[in-house]
Amino acid sequence: MTDQAVDPDGVEVSAQPVAMGRFLGRTRELKELRADIERAGLDTLSGRKAPRARVLLIAGRPGSGRTRLAEELVRRVAGRYPDGVLRARLSEPGGPPVPVEQVARDLLAALDLPAPAGAAEDDLTAALRTALAGRRTLLLLDDAAGAEQVDALLPDTPDCLAVAVSGGPLTGIADVRPCTLGGLDTKSAVELLTRHTGAVRVTVDPRSAESLVEACQGHPTALVLAGGWLAARPQAAVSDLTKRLHAEFADGADGADGTPLSRVFRLVYDQLPGPAARMLRLLSLAPAGLADPHTASALAGCSVDAARATLDDLVALGLLRAVDSPLPQYEVPGCLHPLLCALAESQERPAELQLARARMLERTVRLLQSCRAITETDSPQAREKLSGMPRALRFPNPRAAADWLRIRRPALLASVRLAVADGELDTLARRLMSQLVRALAAHVGTQAAAPDLYGVHRLVLDVAERRGLPREKAAALLNLGDLDAQTGRTREALARYRAALDAGREANDPYATGRAMESVGGAHQELGDHDRAADWFGRALAERLARGEIPEAARLYGRIATAHTYAGRYGEALRNWRAALAGYRRVGDVAASARALSEIARVQEYAGRPEESLRTCQEAVEWARRAEDARLQAALQLRLADTLDRLGDPASARLHRASAERMLGEETPKGDAEPEQDANACEIRSTPSED
Repeated sequence: MTDQAVDPDGVEVSAQPVAMGRFLGRTRELKELRADIERAGLDTLSGRKAPRARVLLIAGRPGSGRTRLAEELVRRVAGRYPDGVLRARLSEPGGPPVPVEQVARDLLAALDLPAPAGAAEDDLTAALRTALAGRRTLLLLDDAAGAEQVDALLPDTPDCLAVAVSGGPLTGIADVRPCTLGGLDTKSAVELLTRHTGAVRVTVDPRSAESLVEACQGHPTALVLAGGWLAARPQAAVSDLTKRLHAEFADGADGADGTPLSRVFRLVYDQLPGPAARMLRLLSLAPAGLADPHTASALAGCSVDAARATLDDLVALGLLRAVDSPLPQYEVPGCLHPLLCALAESQERPAELQLARARMLERTVRLLQSCRAITETDSPQAREKLSGMPRALRFPNPRAAADWLRIRRPALLASVRLAVADGELDTLARRLMSQLVRALAAHVGTQAAAPDLYGVHRLVLDVAERRGLPREKAAALLNLGDLDAQTGRTREALARYRAALDAGREANDPYATGRAMESVGGAHQELGDHDRAADWFGRALAERLARGEIPEAARLYGRIATAHTYAGRYGEALRNWRAALAGYRRVGDVAASARALSEIARVQEYAGRPEESLRTCQEAVEWARRAEDARLQAALQLRLADTLDRLGDPASARLHRASAERMLGEETPKGDAEPEQDANACEIRSTPSED
């Protein structure tokens, strides 16, 4: 199937071309497209410099070979674009357009450039245009749903080239002349057929082969399906299939509007065994058109091994495409997706379709649970949970789980979107989102996975609002606020935190309200409003004290002290740091006690009391030594040295600096850098648990 111009309907963003077999036909189209690159545009003819990249449009029905032609064109001209090729798919199977925000984010990732979580579409597309300025890059934009998608992604440089693939014209983009595809020429179509049937059957009956090509109107995917049908029946002659197709056409089996593709597909489908036919039509439910044996097994209610065998049989018939991947993965060709959806709706009861969706989501939840649990090898509970899972759901090691998560990421994110959009499976959707967040955090890390997490938390918020779940609404808002704060959108974060506070109060959830109060204080502090910051930290502190949460209360005393320090109220700062120190000592936290003493020494120095600062700092060094915190010890030695310099004792200062250098070697911090870092460590907000 990959040997010919069959539309794979799904090229992911990548910096390398997709490997394909020898290209057949389309000589005239390739010549026209290459000439179109060279022709003068309207701006050039009018004497103006072209402001943007030239756009070449390849238009045609899904399955007509439009993507394969675009790939062949890219392969032939890629050498003229030394900064590489970027690929993006702009529509999902079945037609829903991929948000421009997501496409821009993926393209920036392919360029190894940052794309902050939660950034707006305009910001991301502007960042993409900036990244491509001055480059000679070739963009392949597959399956464009409309001109707006393509226009938003075009580089503002004429040295780039964009090749867009679409079902029709892109009205609204200037100076675009579409190359519209019809069927393959007869010679190329017969050669394509020969690749599947072998040369003998075509050679002995060339007229039937040409008649079959005519019945398929040269449509590449229809020919691939026909070739797969013949390959599965070595005793059948080409004329047998040709007669069947002509008979179906004469009977009007597909109605007056039946296309060659739909007729050949129906003939191939009708010859499938019942279980294989059912699995194929249920694959229309596969998220993003991507399935693996687990997905197919859950949808059809069969074993994983049986599902994989059936999937491989469907690939041999041209009904699925095997994805080039370290793990078995399959794609439903976009041109077949509407036909499969129609079959599923006509032959399956709505309740059966919903049950199949539920089985698929439940299987995904359990795989994500296993994916996360394999990282918790030190937890007896996690080991017990893993041992209780069926062998087919277990991963052999954390690396295998991480690879599965990476490879299945597009399908997993699509699963979440579809589950939330369904509206009738919200309980499963909530479990799915919870497990996906935890798996991403375990294998990728919260910061690296932030863009994906932002999207998932927004969906959690949608479900919580739809279902009237204030506790989950508060959790989603807190998570979104944290991601906003991490990317510098502090005012947006503040609004999220205030909304989370309202939701927490509505849910009567003390954790959410206390956490939201603290986060509101942190946002005010980031905005420079230290009075409000101290006030909100104080409200959160009262909640912690009321519940007897001493460690958290001690940490909040430290945050209040920091706000007072910034405001220049050193007396209040010292009082709160001493309260924090008392709390840490009460619970036996030696390291935190050392850091609190370090901050007390800092504030004493700010207040003009160097002798007190010196004594406190010496005490802090002793506590840091007990905590075996070498970096804090070194930082405190440097602070002692600075204080001794100010007190007129340079000899002692040199001894302390030498001691710090021995501890840290070449990583000796300068000045107060390390104490500042430790002070901030006392102020880190607690991360909410993922609901």
